[in-house]
Amino acid sequence: MTELPLSGVKVVDFCWIGAGSYTTKILADLGADVVKVESTKSLDSLRLASPYAGGIRGINRSGYFADRNSSKRSITINMKDPRGVAIVHDLVRECDIVANNFRPGTMEKLGIGYDVLREINPGLIFIGMSMNGDEGPDRTMLGYGITIAALTGFLGLSGYPDREPTGTGTNFPDHIPNPCHGAFAIMCALRHKCRTGEGQQIDMAQTEPMLSLMPVPTMDYLVNGRTVVRAGNRLEGLAPRGVYPVQGNDRWIAISIASDAQWQVLTAVLGEENLGNPAWSDAEGRRAAEDEIDRALALRTIHHDGYALMLDLQAKGVAAGVVQNAADLIDHDPQLKHRKHWRYLPHKEMGLSLYNGAPFQFVSGPVGPRFAAPLLGEHNLDVLTQDAGLTVRQIQELSEEDVIV
Repeated sequence: MTELPLSGVKVVDFCWIGAGSYTTKILADLGADVVKVESTKSLDSLRLASPYAGGIRGINRSGYFADRNSSKRSITINMKDPRGVAIVHDLVRECDIVANNFRPGTMEKLGIGYDVLREINPGLIFIGMSMNGDEGPDRTMLGYGITIAALTGFLGLSGYPDREPTGTGTNFPDHIPNPCHGAFAIMCALRHKCRTGEGQQIDMAQTEPMLSLMPVPTMDYLVNGRTVVRAGNRLEGLAPRGVYPVQGNDRWIAISIASDAQWQVLTAVLGEENLGNPAWSDAEGRRAAEDEIDRALALRTIHHDGYALMLDLQAKGVAAGVVQNAADLIDHDPQLKHRKHWRYLPHKEMGLSLYNGAPFQFVSGPVGPRFAAPLLGEHNLDVLTQDAGLTVRQIQELSEEDVIV
């Protein structure tokens, strides 16, 4: 079997909930040995988030937690006990990366800040992923994905101009910009360490990757003083551009027209009834009548099967895509099926469970979730004997004294 890209890399993971956990999931799915540190007294609160497998609540039954923590091992350490901190120090001696997404100062209060840990392990890569970074007047602000989306103005761009912002239906910063930037920064630090033996401290303010994905609104404001406003499905240079009903209950298709030739294709496919206005044959005429065109298109698309219409338009050079729900993505999406994106893995409490694959693949071999998310403290014995040098008797005694708990 081909060795995975990060085989041999060791990570001590203090991340919880969103972007941090997804960052270390990427590393784990690429082969790194990621040890997640929790305790029964301080759970990753995502363990308590629905949906639960079989609708049964439990700290090991959250599908949300499971998906973000595939391929990891779990240990339970009471970080408020000096003996627990000492165990973590022993783990750090032989690891490559320590990751957290706490507010600045939290790791220092726990006795595991960068200045302490680099004395133990000079080659350590230490990443902190707070909302606003370790410096500045807002450094101590607590933030989640939705907070970051609001603070950066991302939520303000979502929705129709005459309505309140809608958001994206999920905490977008937690899923795309921040874990990807965090993982990329760690990869760069690992490359540097391989060349020089030097570790690094990475201070990643999660607001910054989010802003990097909004270059036009950001630069337009900074350079020109203009504030971009919500535009619904509209986008400059494309007319029409929208989401239209198709056959079925609450079924839709997104269509985007970038040229006069594409408009002619669309009208030929749908029929010219309601769409044959000569003024719409050029882009300027269509931009002036976008609302009217949207209504006319809806009267035509509603008679079509969404997938058939999508394939027909795509084959003829028109950008179109069915608006898919979760069942569509898992059961019917041909691209995700071809890439073997979805993985079923056996979980000790939830049974066979579904996991996301990686959004990328390597020529050298497949990558993705290797094993299911861990039960709380599932790997205490293995990790603490093999990596922290404790004996079974010591583990039993420390468990009785609420240090390993």
